[in-house]
This record gives sequence, C-alpha cells and structure tokens, in this order.
Amino acid sequence: MSQSHFVYIKDLRAHAGKPVELRGWVYNTRSGGKIRFLILRDGSGYLQCVASAADVSAEDFETLGALTQESSVIVTGVPREDKRAPGGVELTLKSVREVQHAEGFPITPKEHSSAFLLDHRHLWLRSRKQHVVLLVRHHTIAAIRDYLNSHGFVNLDTPIFTPNACEGTSTLFETDYFGDKAYLSQSGQLYNEATAAAFGKVYCFGPTFRAEKSKTRRHLTEFWMVEPEVAFMELPELMELEEDFFCYIIGRVLETCGTEIREILERDTSKLEAVKKPFPRIHYKEAAKFLLEKGVPFEVGGDFGGTDETVLTESQTSPIFVHHFPTQIKAFYMEPDPTEPEYCLSVDMLAPEGYGEVIGGGQRTANLDLLEQRIKEHNLPRAAYEWYLDLRKYGTFPHSGFGLGVERTVAYLCGLSHLREAIPFPRMLNRLSP
Repeated sequence: MSQSHFVYIKDLRAHAGKPVELRGWVYNTRSGGKIRFLILRDGSGYLQCVASAADVSAEDFETLGALTQESSVIVTGVPREDKRAPGGVELTLKSVREVQHAEGFPITPKEHSSAFLLDHRHLWLRSRKQHVVLLVRHHTIAAIRDYLNSHGFVNLDTPIFTPNACEGTSTLFETDYFGDKAYLSQSGQLYNEATAAAFGKVYCFGPTFRAEKSKTRRHLTEFWMVEPEVAFMELPELMELEEDFFCYIIGRVLETCGTEIREILERDTSKLEAVKKPFPRIHYKEAAKFLLEKGVPFEVGGDFGGTDETVLTESQTSPIFVHHFPTQIKAFYMEPDPTEPEYCLSVDMLAPEGYGEVIGGGQRTANLDLLEQRIKEHNLPRAAYEWYLDLRKYGTFPHSGFGLGVERTVAYLCGLSHLREAIPFPRMLNRLSP
C-alpha cells in the first residue's frame, strides 16, 4: 500500500479511492464474524470503518475487537462513497493503532440524569448531539460577526470589570479591585455609547454576568451577548436592523448545519425556514390587553414572564417585537416616548415556540437633564456615571442599540429545552464546575 495521507473526516470525499490516515476516538464498535465495524470521530465528523480478517493483520483484527468507547486511535485505509454510511463515505481499514486504551468511559449509551451529565460536561461534549449544538453555536457566532462586519460595524470590546451597574444593582457580581469595589459586567452598552460617538456603528461581543437567583431554563449566570450600537438611529430603524440581522443568522445556520439540526437534533427546520421579515410589532399596551383577554394573570405595568412571552407568540411563525414598555420598569437610560412619557422607546424581540426574549434593546436618551434625573431616581452613584454624562455634554445625539443572547439564540435554533446545552461549560445558580 502506498503512503497514506493524513486527512480529516469532513474532507474524506475528496480522497475517495486513495490511501488515507485518520486520527481520532472510538465512538462505537461492533463485530459480525470475520468483519468488524468501527465508528470513528475526529472532531470534524463521524466515519464508519470496516475491516475484514483478510484486509488487516491478525494483530490489528484482534486490536479492533478489543477497542473500547473513547479509546484514541490512528487508522489507515481507503475511503469509498456509500450513501448508506454516515456522511456518505465508508473506510475500508488497512491498519489500526491504539494510542490509548480508555476503560470505563462514564457516559454510556444508556439514559443518564441531567445532573450526572452536567457533572461530566467535559466528557458529555463528545456526544453527537452536544457536538452538533456547539457546532451551531460556532456558526451562529460566525454569522453574527460576518453580518456586522459587512454592514459597517466596528468591533470594540468593552470592560468586564466595571465601576457601575448597567441593568440594575440587584443582579451584580461584586468583587474586590485592589481595595475598591468593582462589578462583573452586565452589559457593554454604556461603553458602546462612547465608542459609537467615535465610530458611528459599533459592537462588543463577550461574556456577560447576571447574579440572578433563577433556576429557570432561560437563565445562566454567565452568558455571551453581542451588543450593536448605532449613532443617530431611532427605534423604527432599530427594529428593521434587528429583524434583518436575525433572519441572516437563521439563514446562515440552516445553510451550514441544517442537515445536522434535522437528523441529529430532530429539530423541525421548516419552522426556522418559515421565519420571514417584517416581524409583527405590538405596543406593550396591546400585548398586556391580549394576555388579559387570554385569561393570563398578568399584572399590567410589570415585565413579561416566560409564560407571558409564550402566550404572546404561540400563534406566530416569526418572532414578534413588543415595544414601548413602561418607563418605570426599564433601565435608567431609555428614552421616554415624547407623546407618552410613561412609556419608553424600548423593544424586546420574542422568539416563537416558547423561547421568549432573544433580543432586548431600544433608543437611549440624549437629554443630559433627563439622564441626571433618572440616575437620581434610580439611586445610582453619580460619580460612577460622570464619564457617561459627558457623552451628553459634548455632542449629544439620538442613538439606539440592542443585545442578542447567543445561548438563547442557539437554544431556539436547535430546539433545546434548556440554555445549559447551548454553552460549553454552563454557569448556573448551583453550578460552578466543571
């Protein structure tokens, strides 16, 4: 046999009929008399390898029979196209070398509890479903960056250590910063407003921290968020940007991972294909009235809970916008509606199928006097916001932005029941490990 060329499984089709070498891990094995089958994974895909006693040495045939789940191996063989095989390619084995023999891999094909799987998250990542979910996450992030970069946005990341709150003081993680109090960032938005004044269209992208004592399937204490901010953009244009952005992400993920989402995650992708812009736009007052008419015990003037968001979207095929939330329940920087100041120029995008809010944003107030008043009303320390007030003193301007949660978006795209599977190592109220 001529010298084998090292390849990844995802590239195997281009090497049909030629000797190749692959390196990876045993996903599964089975035997049938003088034929042995090996399912190999290498991070790029899964491959069925077939060996007969006549094709490999007696020693290698014995090695194949003793391989265990997650043992690491190096194999050689000749790939051939086979529509019945995973990925449409099968490998006729010529040799196998065991790099390390794994004994007692804890995650077996049987059912395991969620707690057990989370305790072994570092190993659970190797399973096929988790592999696809995190591949979708990768392509979601790639789509986010590609859209923003190609639409004139500049990526300017913001601090994780901050001296002030952005979304409210009750959900801050406090830490010591060389003798001073500092907080883990709830949002990069305030800093985005400064960079937007310098660059016009900006975004930050990174981890965000909320000390919410919540155990719901929609909450993590550490999650990733992308936050675009645009100078001179007002609320109607913001909603147009959000829906175009979200449709682009869905299209890219279906293009790159649609088959895996359908076949491995068993997600009905026709529901994603049905998402079309423009999305319905509903004033908060209309939404509250709708909930009451549906018999939902909603307290008008309050924010929506998970059940409320589900009811609002249950008859929709696309996400909806709920805009003009009560000013008193939104962040201090939101711009009040000039004709109805009790409502502000805010907007949430709610995904259908019970996934709820995936984007939150709105128009920021450009009025210095109002901003000073709101800081006082919210009992925020003015000294920590002096730099933020400077943005209104020197060339104030209307501007808008939003935050899209990566994990909530991935959960929606994949049809997951909990955000914990949408991030490699989830941080929740009672989980800090692994």
